[in-house]
Amino acid sequence: MEIKLGLKENWQQFTLLVLVNILVGGMVGLERTVVPLVGTEEFKIGSDIVVFSFIIAFGVVKAFTNLVSGVLADKYTRKRVLIAGWLVGLPVPFLLAWGPSWNWIIVANVLLGVSQGLAWSMTVNMKIDLVGPKKRGLAMGLNEAAGYGAVGLTALLTGYLASHYGLRPAPFYIGIFYTIAGLILSILVIRDTWQHARLESAQVAQQHLPGEQFHKPDLLWVFRETSFRNRNLFAVSQAGLINNLNDGMSWGVFPLLFIAAGVGLEGVGWIKAVYPFVWGFGQVITGPLADKIGRKPLIVWGMFVQALGHVVIGLAFFPPLTSGLVGSVLLGIGTAMVYPALLAAVSDAAHPSWRASSLGVYRFWRDIGYAAGALMAGIVANFFGLMWAVHIAGIITFLSGVVVLFRMKENNARL
Repeated sequence: MEIKLGLKENWQQFTLLVLVNILVGGMVGLERTVVPLVGTEEFKIGSDIVVFSFIIAFGVVKAFTNLVSGVLADKYTRKRVLIAGWLVGLPVPFLLAWGPSWNWIIVANVLLGVSQGLAWSMTVNMKIDLVGPKKRGLAMGLNEAAGYGAVGLTALLTGYLASHYGLRPAPFYIGIFYTIAGLILSILVIRDTWQHARLESAQVAQQHLPGEQFHKPDLLWVFRETSFRNRNLFAVSQAGLINNLNDGMSWGVFPLLFIAAGVGLEGVGWIKAVYPFVWGFGQVITGPLADKIGRKPLIVWGMFVQALGHVVIGLAFFPPLTSGLVGSVLLGIGTAMVYPALLAAVSDAAHPSWRASSLGVYRFWRDIGYAAGALMAGIVANFFGLMWAVHIAGIITFLSGVVVLFRMKENNARL
């Protein structure tokens, strides 16, 4: 079979990978509405930091798994790493549904972090491999729309199930289906894409683009280059971290904050669903837009829109449910603007020979944001209350947008 780059040329495999990423995203959606309430209501945990510990565990483990996922993909192929991600995730819904103590919930999130770091990373890398350089923004938009649309839909479904059947085990039955279906699809119908990456690398070498590095560096070199030596990659990495700091904060804080404000479980389910739902499906628009107008405008203004979402929630302009919904829509719009642009910006700056590793480093910093957001929220909430966690996140998000504004230069060759 002749190997070609492009979305049209590889639409069947691309579509199957979108379907797999729907299932990957759904696994995260299992936890968005219910798990913080399991901690406070079922296990009677009074400390916000302890309640948010499951997010910290998830974020740290997922971040480090992201870091090594590219290296593993280069060594063992993308498909094998994808299958490994699903195998690690198999126990997760069972532990969430029937774990007898909070420690079992933490174990479930350690496994979920590994599973997500492997499986989501591979769907990202495999789609980038297939489409080539011309449609990266569109590819990332479709990938993240599928994943985070599933996060939002599953958050809504678990809120509905919890309000009618209790916090456990009913909301987690969905996850059993996700893991089995994802594993079967990954084994039977997904094909590896390493040959597509090799083809693109050869094409780049023939073009002799100025400044390209045609060596295969080790992970330490890529970590330094992505984290701080390359101005664009530094700006992108810090923006990714702060973006997911918002998500980690909202993941733990919003259910507790809005339940305390008198919003019911279904209402909280809607608030938790709207954020990733808008975030996900908005990327169908913002992904191609990143190819057309560039990465930087979407990243800068996306961070500012997220900061505005925090203002709406933090200053309580409307009744609690309305504030939560409007603020979550703004958070979703802002995140939809930055997410595909950030991934595409990394792909622009990194050579194909070390792009998978660079994406892994970027996603390491991005997903450390989950842990940073949960830890920040727990500490601030313990001393000053849950609402101050929202205020602090908003200030940090605005400053992150300013950093991108002054540090990043557009690096999309097509522009």
